[in-house]
Amino acid sequence: IDSSTDVLAFSMSEGEFASLNPHMIGDVVVSVERALEQAERAGRDLTSEMRMLAAHGTLHLLGYEDETTNGRARMRRLARKYSAKKEARR
Repeated sequence: IDSSTDVLAFSMSEGEFASLNPHMIGDVVVSVERALEQAERAGRDLTSEMRMLAAHGTLHLLGYEDETTNGRARMRRLARKYSAKKEARR
C-alpha cells in the first residue's frame, strides 16, 4: 500500500507461520490518526470509529471481502452490528 490506510489485517491462518498458534487468526492494526479524521468527518466520537475499524479488520481476518458492492455493504452492516456499544450487564 503506497498511501495511508485506516486499518490493516494480518492473517496468521495462512502462510509460513500458520501452525504457530492455531487459535490466533491474526492481528488488526488501526491508524488512530486516520480514525480521528474519519470520526470528525462522520460526526462520530473516536472510540466508536476505532470500534468500527477493529470490527472491519476482524471481518477481513474471518474471510469477508470489500472488493465488490455486495461485499462492501455486507461488511459495513456487520461492522456496525459488531461494533455497537453494548450496555454492561449487572
